[in-house]
Amino acid sequence: MKSEKTRAIGFALLAAAFYAVNVPLSKVLLRDVGPTMMAALLYLGAGIGIGLMSCLKQTGEEETPKLTRGDLPYVIGMIALDIAAPILLMLGISHGSSSNASLLGNFEIVATTLVALMVFREQVSGRLWVAIGLITLSSAMLSFERGSMDFSYGSLLVLGATVCWGFENNCTRRLADKSAYQIVILKGIFSGLGALCIALFKGERFPDMTHAALALLLGFVAYGLSIFLYVRAQAVLGAARTSAYYAVNPFIGAFLSLVFLREALHWMYLSALVVMAAGTALVVADTLVQSHVHAHQHTYTHTHGGTTHTHTITHAHAHNHYLTTAGHQHHHTHGTLELDHH
Repeated sequence: MKSEKTRAIGFALLAAAFYAVNVPLSKVLLRDVGPTMMAALLYLGAGIGIGLMSCLKQTGEEETPKLTRGDLPYVIGMIALDIAAPILLMLGISHGSSSNASLLGNFEIVATTLVALMVFREQVSGRLWVAIGLITLSSAMLSFERGSMDFSYGSLLVLGATVCWGFENNCTRRLADKSAYQIVILKGIFSGLGALCIALFKGERFPDMTHAALALLLGFVAYGLSIFLYVRAQAVLGAARTSAYYAVNPFIGAFLSLVFLREALHWMYLSALVVMAAGTALVVADTLVQSHVHAHQHTYTHTHGGTTHTHTITHAHAHNHYLTTAGHQHHHTHGTLELDHH
């Protein structure tokens, strides 16, 4: 059991690392591939790669139910948003720095939470509201050019991508009990083909085979394989703990951008990094700590005047606890805000 948990933690961290390479490596490939074409190839790579994996999987490996006609509105919404989001992200990366774009990706938490609150009426804890404030402040700081007061066009596009993914996450959550293979294949193939049509309509040329193959491979790793490992980790660790481990991915992406792309640091970026880290830590804490109210009954028996009386008093108290793999000796239900990791 311990080795299984350790392997699952490794899967979650690998999923985060695989997605983190998306921004810096896309920044490199965008020198030779158009941004909309790049978005198309990334999603096609994920869809094709996971499609091949589904053909090779063992019989009975995934027994979750398939999508049905009733899921169609959410599937259409998911695909449409997955066309827009990566296009905006690639445009944002091409106009701004990779390190900024990596950190700005955390604004997806804010977008997902607010959509869940306003559209689906989900509850948001006080801790998460503070986290939203910190992440929003950090995103605003990252949206100005090199510490000046000139607003960054690239940052605005990246934030637009996170808002699209925030809506998309809420669509995908309605399909959470359905086949992960089927969802990723639909996302990859149809979103990729949609972006490809837009790229060709815009007049972007198809890249040479080397760059096309590299973009497809990056899509398979950063989108397809990342999701696959995330699902595997979630099966052992649960959704909340897996999300907490996955929260390191923007910081890995920012680190890779600074190391390999030699992007210069400035005081606004460093300040935003600290604020973003604090906000992310609160998100992780909110994910791992759950509040509960337990009802208790106490029975008192006493005798006076020759008559015995029994009184039952019911009261409740709340407490917090950290999620553990050992679980609890009592039954409870709780909700968490989940991110679908593209």
